[in-house]
Amino acid sequence: MPTRKDDSERLFLLQGTLDLLILRVLLFGACHGQGIARAIQRQSQDVFFVDHGSLYLALQRLEDGDLISAEWGVSENNRKARYYTLTKKGRAQLTEKSSQWQKLAKAMEMVLTTAPEEA
Repeated sequence: MPTRKDDSERLFLLQGTLDLLILRVLLFGACHGQGIARAIQRQSQDVFFVDHGSLYLALQRLEDGDLISAEWGVSENNRKARYYTLTKKGRAQLTEKSSQWQKLAKAMEMVLTTAPEEA
């Protein structure tokens, strides 16, 4: 998932990260695809830009796994849109994967900020 910044500042997410970000956004309520993409971009302070191809593949994968559900509705622009909601199974997955990412981030921070041990 590249950012909108120049190529030297582009970031790519590890596999599975987009799914976790989508689940996190949906924790706060139903949202359509474009709204999910905007929320991720806004909440990451424009570090993450979710392209539509990646987003809709992830949404389909999450729906197929019963982690989210979808139904048609009308957007704030008065357009037909699919609204996605977090399922009970999705909420459990969010809790589990969030815990794993927090452990990973803490371990990375320790390695990156700790002086090497003397031999």
